[in-house]
Amino acid sequence: MAFLSVSKPYHLNLKPSRISIHFHFFTTTQDPTQDLNNAPPQQQEQHVPNNRRTPRGKTRNPEKVEDIICRMMENRAWTTRLQNSIRALVPEFDHALVYNVLHGAKNSDHALQFFRWVERAGLIHHDREAHLKIIQILGRASKLNHARCILLDMPKKGVEWDEDLFVVLIDSYGKAGIVQEAVKIFQKMEELGVDRTIKSYDAFFKVILRRGRYMMAKRYFNKMLSEGIQPTRHTYNIMLWGFFLSLRLDTANRFYEDMKTRGISPDAVTYNTMINGYTRFKRMEEAEKLFVEMKAKNLAPTVISYTTMIKGYVAVEQVDDGLRLFEEMKSSGIKPNATTYSTLLPGLCDAGKTTEAKTILKEMVERYIAPKDNSIFIKLLNSQCKSGDLNAAADVLKAMIRLSIPTEAGHYGVLIENFCKANEFDRAIKLLDKLVEKEIVLRPENSLDIEANAYNPLIQYLCHHGQTGKAEVFFRQLMKKGVLDPTAFNNLIRGHAKEGNPGLGFEILKIMGRRGVPKDADAYKLLIESYLRKGEPADAKTALDSMIEDGLLPDSGIFKSVMESLFEDGRIQTASRVMKSMVEKGVKEHMDLVSKILEALLMRGHVEEALGRIELLMQNGCATNLDSLLSILSEKGKTIAALKLLDFGLERDCSIDVSSYEKVLDALLTAGKTLNAYSILCKIMEKGGITNWSSLEDLIKSLNQEGNTKQADILSRMIKGGAAASGNKKGKKQATVAS
Repeated sequence: MAFLSVSKPYHLNLKPSRISIHFHFFTTTQDPTQDLNNAPPQQQEQHVPNNRRTPRGKTRNPEKVEDIICRMMENRAWTTRLQNSIRALVPEFDHALVYNVLHGAKNSDHALQFFRWVERAGLIHHDREAHLKIIQILGRASKLNHARCILLDMPKKGVEWDEDLFVVLIDSYGKAGIVQEAVKIFQKMEELGVDRTIKSYDAFFKVILRRGRYMMAKRYFNKMLSEGIQPTRHTYNIMLWGFFLSLRLDTANRFYEDMKTRGISPDAVTYNTMINGYTRFKRMEEAEKLFVEMKAKNLAPTVISYTTMIKGYVAVEQVDDGLRLFEEMKSSGIKPNATTYSTLLPGLCDAGKTTEAKTILKEMVERYIAPKDNSIFIKLLNSQCKSGDLNAAADVLKAMIRLSIPTEAGHYGVLIENFCKANEFDRAIKLLDKLVEKEIVLRPENSLDIEANAYNPLIQYLCHHGQTGKAEVFFRQLMKKGVLDPTAFNNLIRGHAKEGNPGLGFEILKIMGRRGVPKDADAYKLLIESYLRKGEPADAKTALDSMIEDGLLPDSGIFKSVMESLFEDGRIQTASRVMKSMVEKGVKEHMDLVSKILEALLMRGHVEEALGRIELLMQNGCATNLDSLLSILSEKGKTIAALKLLDFGLERDCSIDVSSYEKVLDALLTAGKTLNAYSILCKIMEKGGITNWSSLEDLIKSLNQEGNTKQADILSRMIKGGAAASGNKKGKKQATVAS
């Protein structure tokens, strides 16, 4: 195992027979070899199963006892049974074994339980090294209360304190961000009589400066000097780093001068710290002077030095200088690292130096170095597309894949958008296929989603070129991510309609309705026309109704097409309902078709419905040719329909020709419906519409023959009484029609 290289050497003096049975100490039913299978590869390689013969001439490599104990703690709960198993394995503990077990424990809780158990059980009295080790372990795990208690209890166990123990705890508090406790521990060292040297001061300065406590750092620095403790180069490096972190440029400069006054010469770390500080303030001239001074003192700049300078130049938009240092760095035999690339590439993109960016990206791929910040790739994609080099942009995506950088929908979106703008739809579709196949859109870890200006042009293209199904599969993935784009929805409807799949388009409409997405009138029109082309007028009517319900006004041509299709399919009443919707929406065209529908309704006996439609037409200022309808009904023997229509016209004072009256009366008389003829004739005569019907005498005669003498007598008197008065009246009465 990797940690054994730093652990104390410990060899348990056991006989070979003792070693050979260490797999059988388990008291549970668990297979011991299973524990080894769960161990790190190094442990697995050391294990030779019992059922495998050891090659002749080779001896078994026995597992170390501390490794066995660590594995036992990892795989079993900490119980009395486990403790007994460990005691059965190790007859006598010593400090080296305890140290190695603590060092090898995979879990800080296991280490703490073991540390306390062996001491409480009287198996050993921990020495200073064991205390230091457990404090380090607990500090890394942020179990700082436990570490503090163990440290402060050491004198009770007869173990003396030293500075290193407190330094570890101070550093752990600092990394956990608990500055106040770190200050208390540092102050407590003085109370407890623990000598504080430059080591503890350095650790303390680092903790408080990390949190911006630069004033406190200055006070304790002076206190340190008053105690006769002299700062080292490392001390000054920490102070300079902290002051620049708090943006205290003047203070940092004073300490830098003080450092040189004390005869402490700056090293590479000092120069790097100062250079980084000046770049924070965008003072590149001072940073450049320090960089030159560093080289003049034969302090070779490191990758950190160059990267810091490059970062500064990029920050002040002097990318050419950054690029110059980048080349100088490589010519000096210093290889750029991930931070260097991550620093330079965005600056090149912002400056429009896409060729240089392309070259550097190629170099990164060849060296298999991924940048620290993956957002660089979206910047690279955008800059290459902006420059018009779509091949270079596509190479960016390939570079991400080769560098094992997770590609996101947003990366594909940039390429798809620009491929569509360049009319390279085939390349855009190939990217779309990858998006759909790998379900990249649905990845929960995505931070870059594909934008509407990327997917809408492609969806539109697919829908216009017979690939609406592919577009819908893709968009349904977007819907799962909450995308409800009206443009995409309506394009899908248009596509399905164009491809002769109106049913699929109507399903999209339903989804839009459930999710409150606004719909497009043109998409509805194409859908309705598609239904009509397939000979499905009823479904076309359903789509038309949905269009009206959504507050969209169909044009008159849609109404006509649907009505004609329904009429030709024999769905007269359904056509009548479409006609009703059309009139209610103020469309007053296609009256010839309206007349056909009214005629068909009357001929089929749907008289009340027809009269209702005529009433609606009149209310909306649309005149209906009642004479034509009455004439047709009379000729075809539909006497009751003709009678009701005529009665409707008389009640509303409609303009009806005398010949129409006579045709209806003749038809009624011929059909033997004398009382109906008598009744309607009376109404006509009351309106002054007829006085000289040629068959009037025949009606009176028929009434008498049928025993309706009273009606015959009344009719005779009406004729005689009204003959003189009606002589000068016109044969046709004009009635006002509601507008």
